Amino acid sequence: MPTVPEKIPAKKARHDFTDISDNVAFHGERVIVTRNGRDLFAWVPISDLRTLQAMEDKADIEDAKKAEAYIKKHGTISWSEMEKRLGIGDE
Repeated sequence: MPTVPEKIPAKKARHDFTDISDNVAFHGERVIVTRNGRDLFAWVPISDLRTLQAMEDKADIEDAKKAEAYIKKHGTISWSEMEKRLGIGDE
């Protein structure tokens, strides 16, 4: 199980880019890059990214199935009807 990500200032990340990248890629470390004490982004192993993407894809599929079931039950409306309901479009 990976440890808590190390936080590194952006300046140090620029200076130690190769070493940090190697630690992420080959040792599975996670690193949060900061600027002025605020988190900017994270370096994570590609396996972590792929896992996150798979989780997002699964959630998207579940949402699509729910939307499809709703449409089957309630039907759809035309774009012009939607504009009327929202009070937008040509008047």
